Amino acid sequence: MNGLSGYGRQAGMTLVVGLIMLLLFTLMISSTFVLSTTNLKAVGNMQSRNESIAAANMATNLILSTSFTTAPAADTVDVDLNNDGTVDYSATIDQPQCIQASLSAATAPSSVTLPAMSKVTWNTVWEIRATVSDPLSGAAAVVRSGVRVLLTQAEKDNVCP
Repeated sequence: MNGLSGYGRQAGMTLVVGLIMLLLFTLMISSTFVLSTTNLKAVGNMQSRNESIAAANMATNLILSTSFTTAPAADTVDVDLNNDGTVDYSATIDQPQCIQASLSAATAPSSVTLPAMSKVTWNTVWEIRATVSDPLSGAAAVVRSGVRVLLTQAEKDNVCP
C-alpha cells in the first residue's frame, strides 16, 4: 500500500498542469483568431482601395475619350466596375488644367490650304485629377493623369494661358 500513497499526492498536480495547458491552448487559439480577422480586414481595405483607383482610372479614361479641351469643366462620372448595370463608384473629375504649352515642330505642308487652317500647332500638357471615395468601406483615392494634346493656335488661345 505504500506504493499507492504517492499517486494520491500527485493527482492534484496533474489537474493543475492540465488546466494550465488548457488555458495556454485557449489563449493561442484566440490570438490566432484575432490575427486572422485583422489580416482579413487589411486585405479587404487593400481591395477597396485598389477598386477606387481602378474606378478613378476608368473615369479619367472616359474624360480623355471626349473633346475635353474645347471647354474644360469639372464633371462627375459614374463607374460600373463589374458591368452588372449598377453604379459601383462615383468619380469627381476636377476641371482639366492646361499646365504647359510649347510650340510644336513645323507641320508638313499640305496640298490644301484653307483660310481657317493654322500652320502653327502647340503641344499642350493637361493635368486631369479624379477623386473617388467609397462610402461603404471609407476607401478614397486621388488619381492624377497627364496627357499631351496637339492644339491649333486658336484652340490654344481659348483654353491655355
